[in-house]
Amino acid sequence: TIVIILTAKCFSSTWTRTRMLGFACYFLNLLSTTEHRAYVDLLQQALTNTPAVNEVFILTTFKLQPKILTTIFGLYSTRGNVKYFEFSVLGRMNRASLRYLKNDGRLHVTTFSNVQLADGKRHAVLLQIKGLQHGPIAAELYVDCTQVSSARNLPPLFTNMPQTANSIEIRTIQRRAQDFVEDSKLVLGGSVAKVAALQECVFQQSDSASIAGDVGRLLVNQMTQLNKVLGEMKELLRQQVKETTLLRHTIAECEACGVGFIDPEETEIPMTPFVPHPPKPQCDSTSCFQDVKCSETVNGFQCGPCPAGFIGDGIRCTDVDECQVSPCFPRVHCVNTSPGYYCEDCPTGYTGQSVHGIEMRFARLNKQVCTDIDECQNGRSSGCVSNSQCINTMGSFRCGSCRSGYVGDQLRGCKPEQSCTNHLLNPCHTNAQCFMERGGNVSCTCGIGWAGNGYICGKDTDIDGYPDQDLRCHNRDCRKDNCMFVPNSGQEDADGDGAGDACDEDADGDGILNAQDNCVLVRNINQQNTDQDSYGDACDNCRTAINNDQRDTDNDGRGDACDDDMDGDGIKNFLDNCQTYPNIDQKDRDNDGVGDACDSCPDVVNPNQSDIDNDLVGDSCDTNQDSDGDGHQDNNDNCPTVINSSQLDTDKDGFGDECDDDDDNDGIPDVFLPGPDNCRLVANPGQEDDNNDGIGDICEGDFDQDTIIDRIDVCPENAEVTLTDFRAYQTVVLDPEGDAQIDPNWVVLNQGMEIVQTMNSDPGLAVGYIAFNGVDFEGTFHVNTLTDDDYAGFIFGYQDSSSFYVVMWKQTEQTYWQATPFRAVAEPGIQLKAVKSKTGPGEHLRNALWHTGDTTDQVRLLWKDPRNVGWKDKVSYRWFLQHRPQVGYIRARFYEGSDLVADSGVTIDTTMRGGRLGVFCFSQENIIWSNLKYRCNGKETLPSISPNTDTKDLLISLE
Repeated sequence: TIVIILTAKCFSSTWTRTRMLGFACYFLNLLSTTEHRAYVDLLQQALTNTPAVNEVFILTTFKLQPKILTTIFGLYSTRGNVKYFEFSVLGRMNRASLRYLKNDGRLHVTTFSNVQLADGKRHAVLLQIKGLQHGPIAAELYVDCTQVSSARNLPPLFTNMPQTANSIEIRTIQRRAQDFVEDSKLVLGGSVAKVAALQECVFQQSDSASIAGDVGRLLVNQMTQLNKVLGEMKELLRQQVKETTLLRHTIAECEACGVGFIDPEETEIPMTPFVPHPPKPQCDSTSCFQDVKCSETVNGFQCGPCPAGFIGDGIRCTDVDECQVSPCFPRVHCVNTSPGYYCEDCPTGYTGQSVHGIEMRFARLNKQVCTDIDECQNGRSSGCVSNSQCINTMGSFRCGSCRSGYVGDQLRGCKPEQSCTNHLLNPCHTNAQCFMERGGNVSCTCGIGWAGNGYICGKDTDIDGYPDQDLRCHNRDCRKDNCMFVPNSGQEDADGDGAGDACDEDADGDGILNAQDNCVLVRNINQQNTDQDSYGDACDNCRTAINNDQRDTDNDGRGDACDDDMDGDGIKNFLDNCQTYPNIDQKDRDNDGVGDACDSCPDVVNPNQSDIDNDLVGDSCDTNQDSDGDGHQDNNDNCPTVINSSQLDTDKDGFGDECDDDDDNDGIPDVFLPGPDNCRLVANPGQEDDNNDGIGDICEGDFDQDTIIDRIDVCPENAEVTLTDFRAYQTVVLDPEGDAQIDPNWVVLNQGMEIVQTMNSDPGLAVGYIAFNGVDFEGTFHVNTLTDDDYAGFIFGYQDSSSFYVVMWKQTEQTYWQATPFRAVAEPGIQLKAVKSKTGPGEHLRNALWHTGDTTDQVRLLWKDPRNVGWKDKVSYRWFLQHRPQVGYIRARFYEGSDLVADSGVTIDTTMRGGRLGVFCFSQENIIWSNLKYRCNGKETLPSISPNTDTKDLLISLE
């Protein structure tokens, strides 16, 4: 057994004990440089060439302060950053990890969980790795003389370590401020009982027949008893040999005289004849084994020792099977000969000598060495296409992706990469923008006022994503717009006449104009209407019940007004505790008659479900205590002190990703060493990355693994948000008591990417349910009427009906017709406002929204378009908003066609630290919000600094 003591602290206290236990002991830090190197090489040979080493122990005693990572012991290459073996403590995560290089050249990671070692207290740690030669390989971790964790069936260790001198180095736990390292030892061979004695450990008896009592005393007693038994067996065997020898001589003498044994039943008086001694055997050709020297003595002949490679007494010699000690390189066949052995040639992909020899000692000390051939050098990788990566592996190589600056694959070849910065290789249309996507691919998008696939673009007058004329490409967005002057991003055409419903005066083609037709999109010449509501029988989802909202929660064709199971969960409405939310389990924790699935306070009784501030949290449990200002009260916030309005929690451990060091819970920290995790949202403890691009193989092309590729995923790092969709929305009425106008009527089209508001209404919002941190929000705004001149716009950062940002556009100057509670005057132009109302929805907030300027305790005007230009009737405008709530960055731009008509510049405001998105209307009918798009974005994507950057721009760019 070899003990290598890695710190000087234990010199005086350990030397005597290690000698008594029969250890060979070396103190690395007390040696000269030459001696230190020699013993490191000795350790290397012991781990790679000595079959007797079946167990390795790492012992250390220390006191560590809480930190992310501390390396306890490691073996590394002296010529590169290759990690052959490493045992580390992940302090804040209460884990320890074992990493080492496998046969295939990849790292294997074993994690020991629930191990608290970096807590400022003294701990004695013992890591046992056993089964290195005889398997299966296992690891046992002891802390303070108690086994705390284990790992079974591990891949082979140390098989991939080099055997050449000066090729590895040792790194151990280092002293740091407030840390204390008492000692560190590495033990090769021995039993866990002996090694544990170095840490003054005595294991307690368990049901699994482990070591009991005082380890030292038990070993002495057992060895004494064993020696006694062996002595008795030896004496008995000696007597049996003597008796057997005497009997054999007697039989030989009797046979020589021709006298056998006398049966006492046949002869009364036994006869004892004279028997002469037979002649002594002499040497001849058959006396000894072949080539063994025969010598004649007074007692007969005597044979010399068996030849090399044999074992026996000289008379009989048996060949030694040297292949038992595995002298050949793995996967090389060992052939036993008589005498000796030989190893066949190295495997394909390796180079080395064919070894042969005689005797076990030679086989142990002269193992075959086969060195990997680097096929990627000297043109050996001719199987890879030009300009692609060649990746050397043990015994072979493989072809990777194209080298930087080239695109393609091993089938199509690697060609020069098209680049946004190279005009010669920029594939995009003149009126398109070029983007570099995640992974380096080029993406083309037609500019504002243009439509197509990005490689071909045509004029798009209404900015709904479809060109005015057909384009020579096969994409859907290359087809001619069926309503050239009215945005309709869904291209709906009920009668299939080529004119879209948005601009077709008779959308269903039944000869009745839309204004008089009670089924605008369904042919019904007879106009029959049994229940006399606004919808004829041909399109009414409740023909015998008045339901002008036509609401159909479960989309089964039967309106809620006449559907006895509105949510389609199989439970009738009168028995269902959530009539509009499917909940088969009917769970109701607070027993208030409202199921948990639709209860705004699932743990507090609130049968009336009152939510006066429209924040989706019932008044009974609404504390309005929000430390980080992200719109989630502290007792519901998964990161109460870190801004994370989206509340994303990928691994569902109760800690939001913004405050979780390991978002996917795979044991690899997100950002700290030994990270960062190359698949932060998808568990991959092996960190496989074949093309070495920094993104793990398992999440390549789909980083959040939500089945939507990153190129079209609106939130590529959030598996819960994939596409823009406002089909599910919350209606918020901002003047619920007022009777001056009716409430808005919202119609959602194009799979949730288009919203239409048809009524001249009180102020109101349609708010999506998805909350965002950083976000880009864009859409096309169009007033499709010549009637009225009031407000339309959009909102962001919505947290409740008293807290949100609104961008609103008025056509003309106008004084609100109700002067109570104060006179409100609206000026024409675009305004950006921060709403923080102390009263909430009602006449105060209504007039404050109408008024241009600040209103105390209600609204602050953050920016107004100095041109004071109102919107035009039946003209499309495109807006583009950027919001980074972590730092308060807000910027909004507006386009008419491809021309920029307004730019708010950078506004810094932190009133709302994130929230939901939606649209806004106030006393204006027939508003279209078309081709809506949102995309998750963080502060790292802020615009670059230009020579005209003002102070606020510079501040936010530095952030």
